[in-house]
Amino acid sequence: MAKLTRGTVRETMIDRAMENNDRAMDGIVPEHTSMDSPANGKLNGADGYDGDNRGTPVAAVLDTTGRQVVTGIEDNGEPDSTAMSRVSEEYTADTMRLLEGVEHVRTRPAMYIGDTGSTGLHHLMYEVVDNSIDEVLAGHASEIWVTVNPDNTLSVRDNGRGIPADINKQTGLSGVELAMTKLNAGGKFGGGGYKVSGGLHGVGLSCVNFLSEWCEAIVEQNGKMYKLRCERGIPKPKGKGALKEVGVSDRTGTTITWFADKEIFGDYVYRPDVFESRIRNTCYLNREVTIHYDDKLSANAEPKTYHYKRGIAELVDHLNENKDGIGEAIYFMKTRDDVQVEIALQYNQTYSETVLSFANNVHTKEGGTHLSGFRTALTRVINQYARKSGALKEKDVNLSGDDVREGLTAVISVRLFKPQFEGQTKAKLGNSEVEGIVNSIMGEGLTQFLEENPQVGKRIVDKALTAQRARDAARKAADLIKRQSSLENSNLPGKLADCTERDPKKCELFLVEGDSAGGSAKQGRDRRYQAILPLRGKIINVGKAALDKTLENNEVRSLITALGIGIKVDSMDDADAGESSSKFDLSRLRYDRIIIMTDADVDGDHIRTLLLTFFFQYMQPLLEGGHVYIAQPPLFSIKAGKDIRQYARSYEERDRMLKEIKRKDIQVGRFKGLGEMDASDLYDTTMNIETRTIARVSLDDAEKAAEMFSILMSEKVEPRKAFIIRYAKEVQNVDWHC
Repeated sequence: MAKLTRGTVRETMIDRAMENNDRAMDGIVPEHTSMDSPANGKLNGADGYDGDNRGTPVAAVLDTTGRQVVTGIEDNGEPDSTAMSRVSEEYTADTMRLLEGVEHVRTRPAMYIGDTGSTGLHHLMYEVVDNSIDEVLAGHASEIWVTVNPDNTLSVRDNGRGIPADINKQTGLSGVELAMTKLNAGGKFGGGGYKVSGGLHGVGLSCVNFLSEWCEAIVEQNGKMYKLRCERGIPKPKGKGALKEVGVSDRTGTTITWFADKEIFGDYVYRPDVFESRIRNTCYLNREVTIHYDDKLSANAEPKTYHYKRGIAELVDHLNENKDGIGEAIYFMKTRDDVQVEIALQYNQTYSETVLSFANNVHTKEGGTHLSGFRTALTRVINQYARKSGALKEKDVNLSGDDVREGLTAVISVRLFKPQFEGQTKAKLGNSEVEGIVNSIMGEGLTQFLEENPQVGKRIVDKALTAQRARDAARKAADLIKRQSSLENSNLPGKLADCTERDPKKCELFLVEGDSAGGSAKQGRDRRYQAILPLRGKIINVGKAALDKTLENNEVRSLITALGIGIKVDSMDDADAGESSSKFDLSRLRYDRIIIMTDADVDGDHIRTLLLTFFFQYMQPLLEGGHVYIAQPPLFSIKAGKDIRQYARSYEERDRMLKEIKRKDIQVGRFKGLGEMDASDLYDTTMNIETRTIARVSLDDAEKAAEMFSILMSEKVEPRKAFIIRYAKEVQNVDWHC
């Protein structure tokens, strides 16, 4: 019988009930799962074999509904990928369920709001505010009030027309009840309700209602005030007449208040910075609106008002406030074929590109036809201007899209009647006609600006030419590095202590500060699946260096070669990128987890930040895919006699442990660096998969991350100084090497 080995396989978990059986196996436990977990399944049969096939060892797991699922085990100890999972229950028509409306949303909330974590929780506010913005775009509202109430509820009010309170002839329901309790209902499917809207499916407000413990709508119109209250999506009282007239009012508008359901979101905490960021961006995109934000839940929070007269031009100014800009922000707006196109852009002296695209106020994170039209026009116009001005000669090759976008900050916003988004999250715009419209409007506007501002035009072209030369040199270096990394281990970095496992999903790479710590890590690691790459000193700050200079750094070259995926020299969607071997290819990643392991001091923090800056700049999909982790080494070791040895990661944890031990023969040691830890200490505290703590680096807001990296790592000193002064009093536990 094949023996199962302990590892990080998630698909199979063996119940400890087989401990007394002669054929008991070792457990396979996922990285953060204890053998005491109630989720562990059990073997099907006392001997661990499938009753229908005596030749195949099996393991059983419990699925999310608690049913037993049987999976075959291959001779190598892995789950049989070709074996079909079988459910013990009989499959008949009666086992099928039809979920509609509130039941479907509450059963599968991620289909509608992305997830049930922090992102989905805050998305509820986005949906309600977007409904109010639709009133603004229709010309019937100018102000919105967003309030975080002391009881942890949220309220959004606008001064629009108010959701219709009269009866809908098709359903016999009031407009308010129809909008709140029925999916795919609203005024956005034609008929004159809204000409421009970010909502397409009519599920926003109803989803907020269905995912709340209670949700309440107050509508003010025609001198009257109406109220509808729902609990977990069901109107109270149920039946006709749920919408009640509760008073008179001389205002118009809608107020939605909801209490997000803890059955869906668990114990949650709202993040004011997320709300404010969304509100700020909404006001940038809609210069017609004023939004008032009042956080009554947070102590000492002052009400704030957001309004930007220059719209997205001010957003570009904000994005570039920590950078040295080239000229003023370029702005133009034009409507063609019922599509309104608004564009603002400005170049700066950095080497990165920041382009945000929106359609009907929806942030299209994956771009779409409007972004394609913008990029095509930008490349064409700057090449034409460069040749017309003589900067590009007849025999010179054209500037590539990457060359003309280096150091560019731009915002593209389009408004159209029938946007075609991909999915409810609306990550990409698909209207084919928009590409040509944006292309022509962008081409006309930028050409006119360059002709009227030749000095700015010359600086833009000079920057693109410099980028072209640097990119050619960098591409050659990256090709060399990529070719080296594609060969056998003999061409891997000499300092790399590789692991023996060849399945990347089971491997992890520790990036260790210094050779001394690297030596301890090499001795303490599990060489089957843990690789060690010591880094000498601090790698180059890629926030200040061009790509060609970055690739001259030995530590950067070693890191790129070890990972085997190349770097993003060319944009992934550029047709002119060709089949360069330097193109980033995440599928060739040699280690599923990249763990940054540095000293718990100021220098260690700096090295970690430099590495994260590099990953963000040139390997951002690593962060988006959750492949990068931060090791959490302890600060203190606590020994008492021969039988007690504990580790503390903070002063508070150290003090708590000392109080709990209550012995006199206690020895407390302070680790000044990883190099001072012997191999066993390092393994037990930082590398042992069963006892360690590692923090995954996530990229929730790329725009905000780019802003922070710009403040901390760019050449401009003033924003960094202001940041340090602002937060200096909040710093805790800084190691000053005293």
